[in-house]
Amino acid sequence: MIERIMRENDMLEKEEIFSKVLRAGRRTYFFDVRATKADDYYITITESKKFTEEDGSFHFKKHKIYLYKEDFGAFAEILEEMTSYVLNHKGEEVISERHQKDFKKEYGSDKPEGQRSSFTDIDFDDI
Repeated sequence: MIERIMRENDMLEKEEIFSKVLRAGRRTYFFDVRATKADDYYITITESKKFTEEDGSFHFKKHKIYLYKEDFGAFAEILEEMTSYVLNHKGEEVISERHQKDFKKEYGSDKPEGQRSSFTDIDFDDI
């Protein structure tokens, strides 16, 4: 029994060998090196995206990609080609997120300091 538990613990330790996290707004990317039962390595890339409900509660949707050693070269080559294409055609500037269905403008956050608004703030107690 103890030997079986030790083997299971060894498998859990081997499962995640090396990890990195990339936080990107509502999305988080997890890059993990894992081990197969034969003790060979592969990579998982997990995208976790946070969704907020109207009542303030939230949930996460996750998508996972498994990438095996035999595909590393082709995957890296195509990823480089695709990222270069995007940057060469659209540059590094991020296009506004205003077109997303759940975009909410944060008023006052995108104005340079000292720039005045086009309306006057009136306190009705003064009238």
